[in-house]
Amino acid sequence: MSLTKPVEYADASPEVRAVYDDIMATRKVGAVNNFWKVLACDPALLRRTWEEVRDVMAPGALDPLTKELIYIAVSATNNCEYCSHSHTASARRQGMTDAMFAEVLAVTALANKTNRLANGFRVDVDPAFKPSFG
Repeated sequence: MSLTKPVEYADASPEVRAVYDDIMATRKVGAVNNFWKVLACDPALLRRTWEEVRDVMAPGALDPLTKELIYIAVSATNNCEYCSHSHTASARRQGMTDAMFAEVLAVTALANKTNRLANGFRVDVDPAFKPSFG
């Protein structure tokens, strides 16, 4: 259960409705998700967060499925149930298979383990791994 009351479209201020309209137009959907409805308790936060999500998740050097797989990995690591469900559904719409889902979670689990080991042992970074810009 949300800790703040979701703002439904019918009850939204013009500022919030403008963001909701952009979300629906950009995503080609007929309604906004609960995440956005809850953020709408602070219209400026809603706008800033939507603009960043819209811009970062837009087509770029990474394809849309890769971006969703990254989001799944981070959401699993951060234990965000909402984001795990939301981005898994989105990745499935982008073509993610069960095998891909299992593999991204296996890589995520492995990365978390080896990161902790490297941090725990305070392993010195190999010179060959450091960028050389000159």
